[in-house]
Amino acid sequence: MKRFKFTDFIIGIIFTLLLISMSVVITINFRPLYYLDVEALNIEATSGYPKQEILDNYNALINYSSPFYKGSLSFPTLSASENGLQHFKEVKDIFTFFYILGAITLVLVVAIILYKRRKKDYHYLLVSSITTIVLPIIVALAIAIDFDTSFVIFHKIFFNNDYWIFDPTTDPVIKILPDTFFMHCALLIIFFVILGSILLATIYFNKRKKIHIKYRKSENLRI
Repeated sequence: MKRFKFTDFIIGIIFTLLLISMSVVITINFRPLYYLDVEALNIEATSGYPKQEILDNYNALINYSSPFYKGSLSFPTLSASENGLQHFKEVKDIFTFFYILGAITLVLVVAIILYKRRKKDYHYLLVSSITTIVLPIIVALAIAIDFDTSFVIFHKIFFNNDYWIFDPTTDPVIKILPDTFFMHCALLIIFFVILGSILLATIYFNKRKKIHIKYRKSENLRI
């Protein structure tokens, strides 16, 4: 078995950043998750708004959150405070960061894959699989132990104000965005990252098996 190299760990970090970024972007745009939660969490009853109005306002928020959307946030039927709009602008900035990070790391990963394939070196895939799965496990454990505290800590880390603490009277949009929905988003992100980790490990063991068979007489080629 080939020893771990320092560059393998660097590559592992790059893969981790890519999978996290892609998972965040996919989850943001996976609207069926919210559509299902409208029914599962009984948001119509808890918010007091009809389903179509809930979906219209949610879609307006998701459209605005895209880095490709130009303009200010305006809910179809809900009012919003200045602090509330500022918070959503900061959220949009964070989402934009993940889009950019995903694009940069994707280019790096493609370059790494092409280079390593020429070298017939696939050991980085196993290292990347291991490094990728560490963070999701930590986050999943934190959510399982105490989601409410984890939710607060997340906001303390990413926001330098308390605008994320909404008053339903001035920012009624919070009525249609229950905490449980955000937990489901976090779990979906974790799922995608773990899926990516499993895929990397699967490709590694598949490549190792094929190369071992094809080059089993070579003493210099190791994986």
